[in-house]
Amino acid sequence: MTGRRRSRDTFLPPRTRPARASVLSAAALVACASLAAGCGVIPGTGGSGDDTIKVMTWAPQGTDAADMDGMPAVAEAYARWINAEGGLAGRKLKVLTCNDGNDAVGAAKCARRAVDENVVAVVGSYSEFGDSYFAPLESAGIPYIGGYGVTTEEFTSALSYPVNGGQASLLAGLGKALAGTCGPVALVRPDSIAGDELPPLLNSGLGAGKHDKAKDQLAPEDVGEYGRQADQALREATSDPLAQGCVVPALGGSTATFMDSFRRARDDYPRVSTATVLGSVDQSVINASGGASGPYEGSYVTGWYPVATDTRWKPMKEVIDKQAFGDNRIDPADAGVQTTWIAYTVLRAVLRKIGGGEVSADSVRATLDSGIKIATGGLTPTLSWPARGQGKLAAVGLPRLVNADVTLQVVRAGQLVAARGGGLTDVTGTLQNANLG
Repeated sequence: MTGRRRSRDTFLPPRTRPARASVLSAAALVACASLAAGCGVIPGTGGSGDDTIKVMTWAPQGTDAADMDGMPAVAEAYARWINAEGGLAGRKLKVLTCNDGNDAVGAAKCARRAVDENVVAVVGSYSEFGDSYFAPLESAGIPYIGGYGVTTEEFTSALSYPVNGGQASLLAGLGKALAGTCGPVALVRPDSIAGDELPPLLNSGLGAGKHDKAKDQLAPEDVGEYGRQADQALREATSDPLAQGCVVPALGGSTATFMDSFRRARDDYPRVSTATVLGSVDQSVINASGGASGPYEGSYVTGWYPVATDTRWKPMKEVIDKQAFGDNRIDPADAGVQTTWIAYTVLRAVLRKIGGGEVSADSVRATLDSGIKIATGGLTPTLSWPARGQGKLAAVGLPRLVNADVTLQVVRAGQLVAARGGGLTDVTGTLQNANLG
């Protein structure tokens, strides 16, 4: 549920761990007790056979689409940092990485490998194929901590512990921000099932500000130019001569292509503003499009976290400098890198809570479900996941979404900077009133 290309998601009922697995586990415990000896799982190992905690981070790498190689790279840097500091309660952290190849088969293979390796959690990962990877994880009871927020299952599965609000919060927050500043709003979005989810989210924010609904404009994905769509969006956004309109492209990786066409067409129309969400544009895209002289100058962008220049990112940057200096896969301004950092912050808090007890997928999940409250240094609100079905957004089909905070950013002099004070805005109430049916 971000601006990147999304999978074909439906709201699926969470799966539960098979009864057979529970029976086998119980039998194994009885056998261990009768022998008064360990049976392969040393307390704190996650089944690794030594005093090491194993987790996995996956993301697509080496593809032509949604490469997110900074996420596994920063996960490995985090582990090196933790281990250099003496580990967690004396235990080493081992990060396994996997490339899902940006396809369903690859995602399922990564999940099965996580099960085979007996990891205690999948942490800070990105994959568009939740319907492929959640089934193996749920069958094995492995928690999924801090995924990027790109699939519906991340906000519905009982084994998912998201740290951001996905595209739902970004679009609702953007609509809320634009309601007071824009005349007619034109939303340019994919002509797809996933794209159909976007107008109600943007309109929930616009409606909260007593603004009319956006003009819903469908566009194909992965085409070479968007001249016709740019002209249509400009006509709609300039339909009121007394109010400056706004164009909101939400085409994921194709947003840059749209903006290239938009830049050529805009001189034939009255002035309009542009706005979008993180994932459809980031600093690297702004730089590549011409920076201050490019089409994004003056655009509003909603994100999940404070801007990259915020001092709250200092601990992450210090770890990157110390443990991954020169690794050009890691961009501290990338939302995937930032999400992975926060996800590992959650994992660290959970393992500290467990202390000297046994670390396993079951104990990690039980600790996350215990009502634990996790601070992230102000990068998010305090995180805590409710019992199944009790989340504030359960009624709109997002029971696991616990962080609906967004930040409003603006492109000034070619740089993404904080807008309107740079604080976090909670859009939970806006989403509760969204018509997502």
